[in-house]
Amino acid sequence: MTEFMVRERATHHPATRDTPAVGVHVGRRVGGVLVTAAGKVVAVALLLGVWEVAPRLGLVDGTFLPPFSTVLGAWWDLLGNGQLASNTEASLVRSLAGFGLAVAVAVPLGLLIGWYKPVATLLGPLLEVFRNTAALALLPVFVLLLGIGETSKIAIVFYACTWPILLNTISAVRDVDPTLLRLAKSMDLSGFRLFQKVILPAATPTVFTGIRLAGAVSILVLVAAEMVGAKAGLGYLVNAAQFNFAIPQMYAGIITISAIGVLFNQALVALERRFTSWRVPVGA
Repeated sequence: MTEFMVRERATHHPATRDTPAVGVHVGRRVGGVLVTAAGKVVAVALLLGVWEVAPRLGLVDGTFLPPFSTVLGAWWDLLGNGQLASNTEASLVRSLAGFGLAVAVAVPLGLLIGWYKPVATLLGPLLEVFRNTAALALLPVFVLLLGIGETSKIAIVFYACTWPILLNTISAVRDVDPTLLRLAKSMDLSGFRLFQKVILPAATPTVFTGIRLAGAVSILVLVAAEMVGAKAGLGYLVNAAQFNFAIPQMYAGIITISAIGVLFNQALVALERRFTSWRVPVGA
């Protein structure tokens, strides 16, 4: 009798009953991740294969688009003689400094503007003026005011990164689901607790969208600024290689910039998942 009861409990226990379903679900997710990763690898391999074959078959001029193997050899030479490392370090310091300052300033300011209407009314006209002014158009102004050194380059990155973060943060706060606000207010939450428990978690995904956009902007704007006036950096490396007609080295610098952009974006995606782990994926 006891043995029968144990078997019955094991059969009808929720954890035991749901284990196969959970295992199948996890297996499907792992399989989906592997398929997605394999698809990305295949796409990149096809692109590199076309890049390698097209110049060798004469489909494009190999002088202006060398085979990928030639570019890879030039990349390795730049790494060996230290040029790649020194220029990458210079670009990363400038980019991360400007990006970090933009996050530290734009996120709190965006939350403040989105939550308090008087602040939005006061700063609204200024935001409209500066948000429509291209960062690179102000590069000569930054150089005149701050000099041609590191400060002007960090400042232009800071300016360019501020707007995606600021505007997305303001939009995130203003677009919080009204139903959530009504439910929270019905529980007599204070203004601070309402902001902490409802507004901030609901706004976090959109805020991270702005941060990821700013991450891409920080690389692009910096490279353009380094091409105009710099003695180090990946933009300087690409520009100098093009000026000296060192085409493989030029493409090696471009590949490095692309790789940094991809890695930076993936790091921000991982950070976003860490801070929004409470979200339920679509279709789950």
